[in-house]
This record gives sequence, C-alpha cells and structure tokens, in this order.
Amino acid sequence: MSQPTPPSVLRRPRLWIVTGLIAAVVSMLFALLYVGGNVNPKGNLRDLPVALVNADSGADAGGRHVNLGDQVVSGIQKAAEGDKSFDWQVVSREEADKRLGRGKVFGALVIPKDFSATVAALTSPQPAPQGKAAPPTLTVLTNQSAGSIGSSMSSQAAQKAAHAASAQIGQELLKQAAAQKTPLPTAAQLKLADPVTVTVADGHPVGSRSAMGLSAFYYALVLVVCGMLGANLVNSQVDTALGYLHTDYGPVRKREPVQHTSRVRTLAVGMALMLGMSLVMGTLVEVATVGILDMDASHLGLLWLYSVATIAVVGIGSLALFAAFGTPGMLLATIVFVAMAVPSSGATVPLQALPGFFHALSAFEPLRQITEGMRAILYYGAQADAGLTRAWASMGIALVAALAFGFAVTRLYDRRGLHRIPHPATASETAAPEAPAPATA
Repeated sequence: MSQPTPPSVLRRPRLWIVTGLIAAVVSMLFALLYVGGNVNPKGNLRDLPVALVNADSGADAGGRHVNLGDQVVSGIQKAAEGDKSFDWQVVSREEADKRLGRGKVFGALVIPKDFSATVAALTSPQPAPQGKAAPPTLTVLTNQSAGSIGSSMSSQAAQKAAHAASAQIGQELLKQAAAQKTPLPTAAQLKLADPVTVTVADGHPVGSRSAMGLSAFYYALVLVVCGMLGANLVNSQVDTALGYLHTDYGPVRKREPVQHTSRVRTLAVGMALMLGMSLVMGTLVEVATVGILDMDASHLGLLWLYSVATIAVVGIGSLALFAAFGTPGMLLATIVFVAMAVPSSGATVPLQALPGFFHALSAFEPLRQITEGMRAILYYGAQADAGLTRAWASMGIALVAALAFGFAVTRLYDRRGLHRIPHPATASETAAPEAPAPATA
C-alpha cells in the first residue's frame, strides 16, 4: 500500500474541517474576550470609587456663617443619585491618602480648609491683607498606580464636579454683587461667574520608570506567560526523556528508549522540574526588569519570592491541564491564563468599567489576583490589605486545586489502564485473543 503524499493529505475533507473549526473557534473566542471587555468602558462604568474630602471650616459672610464645602458635597451627592457611574466616598484627608496609597480609590476631590473664606473674600468690601485676595481652589487628585484609565475617569468626573460647583457659586456671587448695586467691570463679572480654580495633582505618585502605573500589570503578565511557556517546555522535555516524543536537531532526529511509567509519575516528574525552572525564570525576570531595565521596584526579596511562586503555580496549573486533556489542554491553558485573564484583570480598564461577564471572571481569574499583589509590592509598600494577602491566598488555593485535579485525573486514567503507550506485556495479551480472527475469516 502506497504512502499518502502531501497533496493527497490536503485533499482529505476531515483535515480542513477539523483544523478550520478549531481556528474559527479560537479566533472568535479571542476576539470576543479581548475586545469585548474593553470596547465600552464608559457605558459599563458602575460605582468607580472616588474620595471626596471636605476640609472646609466655613466663614462669616453677610452676617451669617456659611460652609460652601458642605454645599459642594451636597451638590455632588445629589447629582450622583441619578448617575451610578461613580461612588463618591466622603472621607477625611487622612483617610483619602490611605485609600489612595492602597489602590482603594482611583482619585479624590479635595475642598481645602479656607475654601469658604477665599470665596467670601471675593465680594468683601474690605481688601485682603496683602492687597490681593487668594483665589478659591479645589484640588483633583489622580491615582495612576490604581490604573491609568480608571484614574483618568476619576479625574474627569472630579473636574466636572468642581467646575459645576464653581458655576453654581458664581451665580450666587453675581446675585450678591447685584444686590449691592455696585457696578462691576466686565473682567470682575467674568471672574465672579467662574471663581474657583481647579488644580490637578498626583495623589499617589509612582516612579518615572513605572510605565505610568502599568509596570505591575506588565510584570504580572510576563510571569503568567513564563509559567505557561515553562510548562510547555517541561512537558515536551519530560516526554522526550521518557521516549514518548522524538527531538529534531535540524536534519537529525533523536529518540530515547521508551520508559513505561504511570501518568501520575509523569506528572509528578514534570511538576518537580517546573519548580526548579521557576527558580531560574523568576530570578531572571527580576534581573532583566530591575537590574537591566532599571524598573522602579522595592522589596526586592519579596518580589523575587512572589515571581518564583507565580511562575510555579501557573506552570503547575498548566501541566495539570496538559495531563488531563492532552494536546487540547495547551489551548485550554492559553484561554484560561491569557484570553479570559487579560480583559478581566482590571489592570488597564478598571473592574467597575467591565461588562458583567468579565466582572464575574475577575473573581477567580489568576491574572487579576497576581496583578493586585504586584501593585502592592511595587506601589503600595507591600501592604497586606492593598491586595497582597488576597494574591497569596488565591495562589495557594490555585496550587491546591491544580495538584488535586491533576493527580486525581491521572490516577483515574492509570487505574483504568489508559496508559499513554501500552506496556509490551499488555499489548501482547490484548493482541493474543484477536490473532485467530483472520484465519477464521
């Protein structure tokens, strides 16, 4: 019987159908996941946390004590009743700084202590002590360490609220000026119409070599990819060493003698090798990013431990999928650790701006937990409640789940005799009863 030639293989419908279906599913799935999570962040925005600080102590104006800071807060809260996009959290300045420093809020709007006094001075008949009244000011604080898009959304909302408050206060000042029946120059009227200066400042600065608050995401993604690639490498090298696969070196093909062993032992060998590779890969990732690229980072010992542990857990999880599902396990690992993980990580688009499906994925997808832990190490002084505790706990749960799943499935395969390559004795025993069949025919 002649061997099939490459042209004849291409004429097989099954080759085209199976390959086409897999390619169609993968391309459609990746497009839906990657673009679907990021296509409309403003439309999906719900309850983005923004701090609102009112430090205004009030002032006496027109024979009564007024606190314009309270008016600003009341106006923002009233406007927010019909718009659930933002969660305005009224806190003290000290608490706002804590939340900014832990990534719990994406920004803040700060009303200073002298806000009412500076506004009242604009229409006061008495000149300021220095001859020129200080302009009333509202400060918008950003927080790029929590995510650049979320910080930008927070900043835009805070600035919009500040300018709306300025316009409202301006109307009241113009009414007071009109009641005094004192003619005002046009320039003075324009100044009173929009009296508040809105300034923007960084509420929790990150280093200049922190990718504008995205270095934690990029570093976490590198760790995940290293874990997956390491698992692929380990899987192929173990299979080659056991004689299940051949190795090509250019035109030279090499194959080791087959060493029959159980699936459980094969998985255990692969996981042990993955642990060793994690030490190497985690170390080199930190050397490359911090040592060579000079990425801003502190807590280098903790960063190294976190890097090694992340690569090990992702690698072991991938090996468990490979052992359970075979070749499709590689595609499944890519979907779990990359396709579904990146858009649900909250690293670029905040979780509050994701569709419901991706928000649900973020509860267990590994990249979100890994990124939050990395932010805590790189930006928030390795504070436990800044996401580091959650990251370690999630990593531990994932490791236990991967070990339990991988060894349970491979043990089941072994008990049912589903060996990757049947033992010679088993093969001969199986073939013996079938030998007479051709003669009978």
